[in-house]
Amino acid sequence: MTTFLRLPAVKARVSLSRATIYLKIQNGTFPAPIKISERASAWIDSEIDDWITAQIEKSRRNGAGV
Repeated sequence: MTTFLRLPAVKARVSLSRATIYLKIQNGTFPAPIKISERASAWIDSEIDDWITAQIEKSRRNGAGV
């Protein structure tokens, strides 16, 4: 089942600020939101999950990590 995430939930999931999220969207490196009503946007949870997984894989390939 697909779930929509509003910005506060996305920020909490990915640990990024609003400004960073929108900058990454602009750069094409973060999933864009979809319009769910005239005045509201949301992200698709599976797209956020995929982005998180890709970040983990990228970090592991590059040997980065704490």
